[in-house]
Amino acid sequence: MITIIAAAGENNELGKNNDLVWHLPDDFKRFKQLTTGHHIIMGRKTFESFPKPLPNRTHIVITRNKNYRKEGIIVVSSIEEALEKAKEDSQPFIIGGGEIYKQSIPFADKIELTRVHGTFEADTFFPTFSKEHWTLVHQEFHEKDDRHNYSFTYETWQKK
Repeated sequence: MITIIAAAGENNELGKNNDLVWHLPDDFKRFKQLTTGHHIIMGRKTFESFPKPLPNRTHIVITRNKNYRKEGIIVVSSIEEALEKAKEDSQPFIIGGGEIYKQSIPFADKIELTRVHGTFEADTFFPTFSKEHWTLVHQEFHEKDDRHNYSFTYETWQKK
């Protein structure tokens, strides 16, 4: 089962200047819980936004740069090649960015989307996906609190 995991604002905002535009500790915790032990597939800019590789996950980085190398990272040139490298994993996760999400929608079986309730200035966006092809199977609302400047809803979508 190929799963896309993302957090997006009300207008599908993902981030700006290769960074998130909100800080949601519970969402980070959920991301870690879901992706630990799995392959995580991402674009080069997303990978480079991390201070270091995320522990206990196999990193697959998609880039057009044929000479791109990082120790301990699998480097590929397409979403298809990334999925082939992750085929032994029962649930690889696509973790961004915007262009990688767009390319991966046709391959995905599930979307774990954290919908952040707010609008943000952004330069990267989550692709729109057709509710005709996807069913919302679970949602869980979290109110804004002293640790979270925005309320948000975890949404799980399954491909029909």
